[in-house]
Amino acid sequence: MFRLKPSSSSSSYPSSFIIVRLFVVLILFIFIFNFYLNIRLSSQQDYFHVSHPHLQVPQVSEQKLWEAPFGDGLHSCINPTSKYQAFEGVDHYITVRSNGGLNQMRTGIADMVAVSRMMNATLVIPELDKRSFWQDKSLFSDIFDENYFIDSLKRDVRVVKKLPPEVVSVPRVRKHFTSWGSLGYYEEMTKLWDEYKVIHVAKSDSRLANNDLPLDIQRLRCRALYQSLRFSPSIETLGKKLVERLRSRSGRYISLHLRYEKDMLAFSGCTYGLSDAESEELRLLREHTSHWKIKNINSTEQRISGLCPLTPKEVGIFLQALGYPQSTVVYVAAGEIYGGKLHLSELTSRFPNVLFKEMIATEEELRMYSNHASQTAALDYIISLESDVFIPTHSGNMARAVEGHRRFLGHRKTITPERKGLVEIFDKLESGQIEEGLSLQHLVQHLHQKRQGGPRKREGAPDGIKGRARFRAEESFYQNPYPECICPSKPTHT
Repeated sequence: MFRLKPSSSSSSYPSSFIIVRLFVVLILFIFIFNFYLNIRLSSQQDYFHVSHPHLQVPQVSEQKLWEAPFGDGLHSCINPTSKYQAFEGVDHYITVRSNGGLNQMRTGIADMVAVSRMMNATLVIPELDKRSFWQDKSLFSDIFDENYFIDSLKRDVRVVKKLPPEVVSVPRVRKHFTSWGSLGYYEEMTKLWDEYKVIHVAKSDSRLANNDLPLDIQRLRCRALYQSLRFSPSIETLGKKLVERLRSRSGRYISLHLRYEKDMLAFSGCTYGLSDAESEELRLLREHTSHWKIKNINSTEQRISGLCPLTPKEVGIFLQALGYPQSTVVYVAAGEIYGGKLHLSELTSRFPNVLFKEMIATEEELRMYSNHASQTAALDYIISLESDVFIPTHSGNMARAVEGHRRFLGHRKTITPERKGLVEIFDKLESGQIEEGLSLQHLVQHLHQKRQGGPRKREGAPDGIKGRARFRAEESFYQNPYPECICPSKPTHT
């Protein structure tokens, strides 16, 4: 019987079938893997969704969060030049009434030390402002180490505690020195000595130009502010104790100058996030404060222009976007927060370790400072100066003074919020155009890459500003004393 011989193709059938099965399995594996990967990515996106505001981004490294900007080898330098001569006593006197809050008075006093030097006059210990918003009755010696101030400046200018008896009754002139005065202006003012032995200066703030003054005068301003005008021993001692207590909690802390006090909001006309009743209360305060000249303020325009302090809620979002963990210790260097716990909770819900001086000092320690706003502000100044990171929410006198002092001490980390850019980001966040998470973190961190307190020379007035208005528009000397008081190589003595 004729039989068919098996073909070679039919013999290869089992191996071909196995290959096909393996190929199908591989396709299924790739499909399942891609499906699982998509699920993972989707869950991560949900994790970063605004519905989880406290758990939205991976932490930034500790080093990046806390380290000071690279200082380029810069060091403070306040020694006078070889041409500088010791002060010679003269029988001319300048008396001063300092105006404003603590830091406005401090920088004004440093200016008047330099003015006394330029006018070859003896400076009488300034009278502090007792009529400002804070109604503080403190004397110079209550806040500052008066004897040290006098002794440390003896090579620069003669300082006395009061006018000598023989000069008290002599005719004197009351003078409103021009703002942003130059050396030439004060050389012209020395003509007053032809008729008077005493000049009384009614205001101390902003008496000197920020720029174009002799190097020795600029360095004298730094010596006066950063060395001679130190706080009284009791304030210094308590301030250092409070710093140690803050560090004992976690080792590092942020000092937040939260300008959300009633007077600040009323003065600036910033009412975003407030109730109608609160807004009206602030409007009435502004209306009835005679020395606040601008009465009608558009709050929305102020905020869009970046002229409003950040709200507690905005600060919380800002700190999270920078990468600071929820456990961060945040010390609030400010007066009473407007709206109390109601508004403050918008920050503490994100950062529960928010502390005030009343929470780290005893009642007994603070008793002597009650009703003395300038003395308690001095405690805030010390704590802010020594903090690992300083963040001001508005560019007021304290913010500028602390920033400048931290630059002088080695460019300690100071993050200055770019408020105008942040308002745009916050508004997009509120409208749902962006969500809390990686995108928000990227926007905020990119906006503040060069706002960490790193070295830079003082800025002049913006283009287009002319006349005397340009002096006011210049960056404050005390906000950034570089280059006159900060040098590229370390001096032998400071």
